[in-house]
Amino acid sequence: MIKIFEAVGNYLILMRSAIAKPEKPRMFWIEVFRQATEIGIGSLVIIAIVSTFIGAVTAVQFSYQLKSISLVPMWWMGSILRKSMILELAPTISALLLAGKVGSNIASELGSMRISEQIDAYEIMGVNAPAYLIGPKVIAAIIVIPMLVILAVFLGLMGGWFGGVAGGYFSTAEYVRGLQDAFKVSDLNIMLIKSVLFGIIISTISCYKGFKVEGGAIEIGKASTQAVVLSSIVVIVVNFIVAFLLL
Repeated sequence: MIKIFEAVGNYLILMRSAIAKPEKPRMFWIEVFRQATEIGIGSLVIIAIVSTFIGAVTAVQFSYQLKSISLVPMWWMGSILRKSMILELAPTISALLLAGKVGSNIASELGSMRISEQIDAYEIMGVNAPAYLIGPKVIAAIIVIPMLVILAVFLGLMGGWFGGVAGGYFSTAEYVRGLQDAFKVSDLNIMLIKSVLFGIIISTISCYKGFKVEGGAIEIGKASTQAVVLSSIVVIVVNFIVAFLLL
């Protein structure tokens, strides 16, 4: 238990150093855009493929169940899939995928810099290493991850439309009617809140695990694994808390 509190304290101290004012704003924002490109472009394919097929399989499975209930109109599928993708599937599944891909990359990158003494060189030269190495990654994640979640929602709905229409469960007109039925802007707000929180969680935990690596290559692998596992667990817990408080 003491080690847990110690780790949380070290994490908060490191994050406080990371949000300090950058010494060279121009270089800082160049690094932010570089990190945003790596996170966004590098994760685009996997997010697109997974979200599209999640939408398709969700539409097929729900439609199969509703088909047996004669009193339920099939246009409900549009509403069900919209709610599922916006509130749960798109933000949570995307965050878990990004925890595995982006989180492990961040932890490995910073861990390699730590054991090769590059971070020590920054500190000897008087550079605030956390502000330069961690700050841009966190800001980039906060900007890009909500964009990826929005894309995941769109592709998931398109995948649901294709799966349902191809399977003959509903028509395009029925699906569109369901998408428009009882739409609430508050659902989008909850989705964006989740995606921003998930971006902070994934980036900061991964940076902490990579920044605090001690040892060699084996420890880098362990830190990368720990970053993915811990980020995924915290994402699930925060997802429940946000849903419990806001829904």
